[in-house]
Amino acid sequence: MRKVKKNKLNLSDKEFKKIYAKFEKIINKIVGNKNFAIGVSGGSDSLCLAYFSQVYSKKHKNKIHVLIVNHNLRKESASEALVVKKILLGKKIKSTILNWKGRIPKKNIQGNARDIRYSLIHKYCKKIKINYLVTAHHLDDQIENFFIRLLRGSGLTGLSSMSQKVSLNDDLNIIRPFLEFKKIDLKNITLEYFKKYIKDPSNDNDKFLRVRIRKYRSKMESEGLDTSKIIKTINNLSSSHEAINFYKSKAVKKYVKFVKKNNCLISRDLFLNESGEIIFKLFSDILSLVSGSYYPPRSKKIIYLIKKLKTNEIIKLTLGGCIIEGKNKFITIFKEPKAKKNSVMPKK
Repeated sequence: MRKVKKNKLNLSDKEFKKIYAKFEKIINKIVGNKNFAIGVSGGSDSLCLAYFSQVYSKKHKNKIHVLIVNHNLRKESASEALVVKKILLGKKIKSTILNWKGRIPKKNIQGNARDIRYSLIHKYCKKIKINYLVTAHHLDDQIENFFIRLLRGSGLTGLSSMSQKVSLNDDLNIIRPFLEFKKIDLKNITLEYFKKYIKDPSNDNDKFLRVRIRKYRSKMESEGLDTSKIIKTINNLSSSHEAINFYKSKAVKKYVKFVKKNNCLISRDLFLNESGEIIFKLFSDILSLVSGSYYPPRSKKIIYLIKKLKTNEIIKLTLGGCIIEGKNKFITIFKEPKAKKNSVMPKK
């Protein structure tokens, strides 16, 4: 790949052109000339996203908001955020650092860091009325997520692929234009343009499941389970997931009534007339929607909840930031103020 000069896209390399063309097509179809935000960690894939967004914004005359999140998880976090800002500024890309000032998580660090990141970005975007967040999730993320959820015993929903576009909530849509491309391709573009990137030390820490899975992948590939076969499996599951979504949507219209945004009623007739997978998907989506969480609770906790509700007992539980009450012919789900996420506990 030839050296890029004067912030212009180098179209002489066939693969380079292919990746940017795909990126531009996706962003143009969904966003067009509206303003959008991107999250940049300083890693090779997110810097590639910053570069492509810069090129896109110049051509389509829209403004990009480049956001760097300082989670404050390590003592070096603040200084690393400044390094990323400097790397971007070297290519005339302005950015904003969002600093987390809340409690620093001690458990489930990567999951909590993700929640912190989306919380800060959502707050920023809502303030300036930005409805689109573009992220650098790529093909390798897709595969890693599949294995993480497989090891956790996820169902069809969890094992299906990430979507190109998904709603974080009513205010913000997440767009993932790199899902068809490998991390190495994005890394090569970043090294050509920025000459460097920030390496996250957690990427070498075996205490994180995602890191261990990356090492397992190389062993699995040597046994014949290569990337193309994994992606084919994920795509097949996604097709089935789309079918489930279709019938789930019909079930929502038939059995669910929203009293207001964060409060709904579900008819117990749902349990009599729908399959287990439809019931599971309906509860998973509604818990996420009512709580305002991007991710629903773990599968085993939703299964436990459904099992309790099927008994027809008068119960009151909390799960994923929601309070669930089951009595008579209806189940009520509403948002719990300042809730503890992903816990199933009887209410006193």
